[in-house]
Amino acid sequence: MPEPQKPAAKGDKTAAAPADITEHVPGEGPQQSELTGLFVVKPESATAIKGKDISFVAQVDSSKLTRKPNMKWLKGKWLDLGSKAGKHLQFKESYDRNTKVCMFILCIHTDVVFALRSKNNKCVVNHTSDTTNRLQSSIKPSVCLLCTLVSKYCISVHVCVHGLSFNHPLSLCQIYTYEMRIIKVVDGDAGGYRCEVTSKDKCDSCTFEVSVQGSGDAGEDAGDLDFSALLKKREKKQEEPKEEVDVWEILKAAKPCDYEKIAFQYGITDLRGMLKRLKKMKVEPKKSDAFLRKLDPAYSVDKGKKIQLTVEVADPDAPIKWLKNGQEIKPSAKYVFESVGNKRILTINKCNLSDDAAYECVIGEEKCFTEVFVKEPPITITKLLDDVHTVVGEKVEFEVEVSEEGASVKWMKDGVELNRETAGSKYRFKKDGKRHILIINEATKEDIGMYHVFTNGGESKAELEVEDKELEVLQSIADLTVKAAEQAVFKCEVSDEKVTGKWFKDGVEVQPSDHIKITHVGRTHKLTIDDVKPSDAGDYTFVPDGYALSLSAKLNFLEIKIDYVPRQGKCCCSLIVCAVLVQYCSQSWLLSGPSLLTLSRPMWQVVAEAEGRVRVESRKALSSFVIEGAEKEDEGHYSITVTNPAGEDKAELFVKIVDVPNPPENVKCTSVGEDSAMITWDPPAFDGGVPIKGYLMERKKVGSSRWTKLNFDVFESTTYEAKKMIEGVLYEMRVFAVNGIGISQPSANSKPFMPIAPTSEPTRLTVDDVTDTTCALKWRPPEKIGAGGIDGYIIEYCKEGSDQWVQANEDPVSKTQYRVKGLPVGEKMLFRVVAVNIAGRSPPTILSQAVTIREIMEHPKIRLPRHLRTKFIKVVGEKVNLFIPFQGKPRPIVTWFKDGILLEDKTVGTRTSDVDTILFIRSAERIHSGKYTLSVQIENMSDSADIDIQIVEKPGPPIPVRVTDVWGFNAALEWKPPKDNGNCEIIGYTIQKSDMKTKEWFTVYEHNRRPSCTVSDLVMGNEYSFRVFSENICGLSDEPGISKNTAVITKTGLVHKLPPFKEMDINCSPKFTAPLVDRSVVAGYTTAISCAVRGHPKPQIIWMKNNMIIGEDPKFRMQNNQGVLTLNIRKASLFDGGRYSCRAVNAHGQAEVECKLEVRAPKPPQCDRPAAHLCLLTVPLGA
Repeated sequence: MPEPQKPAAKGDKTAAAPADITEHVPGEGPQQSELTGLFVVKPESATAIKGKDISFVAQVDSSKLTRKPNMKWLKGKWLDLGSKAGKHLQFKESYDRNTKVCMFILCIHTDVVFALRSKNNKCVVNHTSDTTNRLQSSIKPSVCLLCTLVSKYCISVHVCVHGLSFNHPLSLCQIYTYEMRIIKVVDGDAGGYRCEVTSKDKCDSCTFEVSVQGSGDAGEDAGDLDFSALLKKREKKQEEPKEEVDVWEILKAAKPCDYEKIAFQYGITDLRGMLKRLKKMKVEPKKSDAFLRKLDPAYSVDKGKKIQLTVEVADPDAPIKWLKNGQEIKPSAKYVFESVGNKRILTINKCNLSDDAAYECVIGEEKCFTEVFVKEPPITITKLLDDVHTVVGEKVEFEVEVSEEGASVKWMKDGVELNRETAGSKYRFKKDGKRHILIINEATKEDIGMYHVFTNGGESKAELEVEDKELEVLQSIADLTVKAAEQAVFKCEVSDEKVTGKWFKDGVEVQPSDHIKITHVGRTHKLTIDDVKPSDAGDYTFVPDGYALSLSAKLNFLEIKIDYVPRQGKCCCSLIVCAVLVQYCSQSWLLSGPSLLTLSRPMWQVVAEAEGRVRVESRKALSSFVIEGAEKEDEGHYSITVTNPAGEDKAELFVKIVDVPNPPENVKCTSVGEDSAMITWDPPAFDGGVPIKGYLMERKKVGSSRWTKLNFDVFESTTYEAKKMIEGVLYEMRVFAVNGIGISQPSANSKPFMPIAPTSEPTRLTVDDVTDTTCALKWRPPEKIGAGGIDGYIIEYCKEGSDQWVQANEDPVSKTQYRVKGLPVGEKMLFRVVAVNIAGRSPPTILSQAVTIREIMEHPKIRLPRHLRTKFIKVVGEKVNLFIPFQGKPRPIVTWFKDGILLEDKTVGTRTSDVDTILFIRSAERIHSGKYTLSVQIENMSDSADIDIQIVEKPGPPIPVRVTDVWGFNAALEWKPPKDNGNCEIIGYTIQKSDMKTKEWFTVYEHNRRPSCTVSDLVMGNEYSFRVFSENICGLSDEPGISKNTAVITKTGLVHKLPPFKEMDINCSPKFTAPLVDRSVVAGYTTAISCAVRGHPKPQIIWMKNNMIIGEDPKFRMQNNQGVLTLNIRKASLFDGGRYSCRAVNAHGQAEVECKLEVRAPKPPQCDRPAAHLCLLTVPLGA
């Protein structure tokens, strides 16, 4: 039997190049590249001989694991061999905590001789140049070996290379050894295997191959071969004469699954034609000794259904086995075995695709075969694809819903299949139950086309349209007015953060410098101008690259100048006023020649302060009037007086203070729709001194802190319709006012509102009943209700030909029926119903024809339920509740009778409505039994129905019970029926007997119909008493009828002489049945020694230590429990050790047993050794 090889030497990635190009030796399995993970020893590939056994061994180091590793042996990708364990596959697991492991790397030349030795100089591994030739490359001078040594006894390794010695200690490991054994290898065992080991969050796996020699698929050419070497060594074989083979006989005896294999082996080219001829050939079936009827050749079943496989066997006692794909089937809820006479039935419940297999029935050496085909129902598409229209860069999802979970679908685009291999990262496929989704991450123009999805029962298609993405301006640049030395910032925001752009001033591109900075962060583009100069004023424009779009704004430079021009005779000043800022106000005057300037504030106050919020700053040829933090009170007329020796001049100017407006007021929602709401507000009380340009709106969900902008261009009206909201979600709104200065603070939040659409109209409005003044209507709820639900319904009516609708109900009704009252007799009326919710009234549903308000005569008729047409039986104490509907118009008169007399019993209640009547009895008594008659009458028309009610209870006992005759072992009984039969028929009797000695009752007969019986099989010499229970539909009577006399079964001709009584002598000397046992205990713990003794009279017990009697020492406690003797020693010390004996003494003798008690000192606690680690030793060679 080939055993698994030891792990071969492995290359190290960090070492020299030979590890990367290690070649395989012809005929051997692939070498592992490195030893990593949890495995110490891995199973290696092997070639097995057909019919022989083979084993594979894996070892796992668990010294660093927190729990026991879990090993799985797998074949292929998913077949767990653990479930196949049995005679063919055997698994074994062992554990060794004392195994030592050493791991090191050796880099050697091809001509190096090296050895690994343990301390006892025993050679463990010995490599020479011959053995290393298999591990080296022909173009590399050296090879790296990763060696692993596993030993139980040596404690270190001695490495010798060219006379150089290295000692390496072995680490103590905890090794789990797993073995898989294949018994009697067959062809099906060939293939790839994998073993997986897992422990909490760690896992490792390795693969190996098994080939079977002589398996038909593998011959001398199987495996990884060096064909060049084989061609050199291969000798020409002499062809032996082939024997003639009758292919027809082979095909007759072969299974259908082997036809193709036989055709390939014997070179059959027209296999289909041969199979047709084979089918026509008459094949005499072999008569089976075990089967009377075999399985059919094939069975077909729908998925989810059950199927029965039936055979008839010749021997009903013969054991039978059922196999599925060669594996024995065990009885379970899935597989049910039945045996009916000679038939043996296998029932497979809830068939699925895994049950599509080959089945066998085995009796001894005989078998019969069949195949079960599971038909999967076609998968249909329940939700079709929808066409998608999107823009470049957006995410696209095509969603389809199928009829069954786990179904497979196929996606195609323009006739080309899309799958995970060909789609790459462009497409993603997602399954969620019955939903299948095709996701396109970023749509491009190339994705335009028709998309199809196919199942085995249907298909659907949708078209994808992709357009270029339009650039949206989220925030435009605004005009700026700044004064000298200030900073000007133009800022805009676009929808695409990847878009770049250029800035222009008066049509000339702006280049960044220390004075001008251009930034682009995300979607925001900024142009910053530091220390603004008069030359910076102009028109600025931002143009996004690739878009026919431009954003423009103007930069205004603020400056006020007064030029002084001397004139002959009289001084004259010219004044130029430009603008006034909101937060900072400054006016400057340029003076020619020495002058004195005086400025007066409103109310003609002279301003001459050089410091403060309002001040005058003077320089040699410049005087400035500064207002910091301008306020509304600073607005008004100002006068400027300029004086010098030549005269004076005076100028008037008006200062206007402007600001951002106040927030809008009274923001509210006036109406809502399915996904929209109408919002109104009042203009701000103060417009900031500048006309209002418009408003900006924002909304958010209640409970959220994120506001969403609704418009980016100012909206001029005070009424706005907000759209694209989610129905049933609470929202809040706020509004900003915008003027030429800026944007106001937000208004107060509006009251929460919910977008809700009115429901659709109610459906199926019909007339249920009409009287002289009323009309009853019925309808169904609307098909579309929405998130707002339904608060109720409003019913309206009007005369035919009129449009004046009258509301019939003040408050909405919740039910879907209503009776309109107070209608005029004989008029034709129209009716309509509307549903009402928080969003308002729905469209009305109107009767198609007018209704004439007039009573319709209907004959009375009782609709007696089926269960009341026969006798109605109830047990005493139960409730009786009879519900009987009837019909008739106008409302009939209902009367109840009992046995032909008007029902006046107060314990029987009745309730009557327009369409039904109820008769109820809270606790039924036997007096309530009788014939009840229900009568309904309308004028001279009537109808009646009879109901038989029978109230029953358990019967009384039979009377009198007596023994009429006794003969042999038999007794005859007779009795009369009970006086009280429980108001129903007696259906039988139960007879019991009792022996007068034991007084225990045993049932003799049940359901005995006649009032007499014969009791047999009585015991001779006993006297018997009998009792009888009567039985009706309620059960057995509570009390039995007991026989007045007894039946004595006399003895006939038997005389028994009793032997004289001899008293037994039970006196005996003491004898120990359980001796004392030597014990070894730890000092400081309570211990006990025990033995057992017997003897009569009761012996006296004496305990001794070292032949000294133990007295009333409190350290010892002696117990005697029915002959079990125990000596307890409390907290034994080292001095309590010695020989203990127990002596038992009575008048007939004595006995003694002894034992040795050893008390040892406790050991001091020891520290755990540190965890073992694997060490790597790298030995450079050629130095």
